[in-house]
Amino acid sequence: MLQNSASSQIGAAGSDPLLNKVSAFRDACWRFLRPHTIRGTALGSVALVARALIENPNLIKWSLLLKAFSGLLALICGNGYIVGINQIYDIGIDKVNKPYLPIAAGDLSVQSAWFLVIFFAVTGLLIVAFNFGPFITSLYCLGLFLGTIYSVPPFRMKRFAVAAFLIIATVRGFLLNFGVYYATRAALGLSFEWNAPVAFITAFVTLFALVIAVTKDLPDVEGDRKFKISTLATKLGVKNIAFLGSGLLLLNYVAAILAAIYMPQAFRRNLMIPAHVILASCLLFQTWLLERANYTKVILATCCTLGMW
Repeated sequence: MLQNSASSQIGAAGSDPLLNKVSAFRDACWRFLRPHTIRGTALGSVALVARALIENPNLIKWSLLLKAFSGLLALICGNGYIVGINQIYDIGIDKVNKPYLPIAAGDLSVQSAWFLVIFFAVTGLLIVAFNFGPFITSLYCLGLFLGTIYSVPPFRMKRFAVAAFLIIATVRGFLLNFGVYYATRAALGLSFEWNAPVAFITAFVTLFALVIAVTKDLPDVEGDRKFKISTLATKLGVKNIAFLGSGLLLLNYVAAILAAIYMPQAFRRNLMIPAHVILASCLLFQTWLLERANYTKVILATCCTLGMW
């Protein structure tokens, strides 16, 4: 009897119109954030923070944990602003290329989307300004500015393949890595200093960002051509850009293996070499699958989302 009563209560809650609306809005907000883009931001940030702490274990304090968490939250807010503003100005294109996104699907109103992107921008800026000083705040503002001109008219730099390529690589590559490492050392009371591992992480993630910039439009060729958006994929063809992206990413993994071989004093060979051999093998396998599937839109979108690129 108790089990039946509990089931009835769950069923009643599940049919509650208010709860259903809240659940639907939460799901739309999560899709609006483009979760797979957060993954890259979080992984790159954690790697550089961990590197700075490993180099200076005597300076680690529990108070740094809260600061690190606030920094990650600010980066997620910045990411949310950039991907959100893009969706607001790309509704027509997304209805062709990505009809599952919340605004294009009608699951999130434009007014709600504007509220979210303003909230992300203001929250991120306040967190950075109060915790990381004027220099990091200026880098954060630069990232938001580049993300804005990428999507917003009259600039709308995404229309131009090279400009779009450079903006994505700068924001997701250099600015993110340099800013995180600089902020972490500042929090430890240290001046900025390059070394081989940090240079490697920055170069690796920057090249990864270049690959994202090159390949992100592969599933979107149909809508981009319709709305006259010039991308490398529309200019050079899907297959050629897919091979280019795979080649650059393979170069990244090979460079990591060579760095471990020739600089054993800076890198752990027993970790670096097997890890990047496995990643390179997975990349070659996925490239083979793409070739067999004849570069269909579905598998291209899957590869981009899962992180092949």
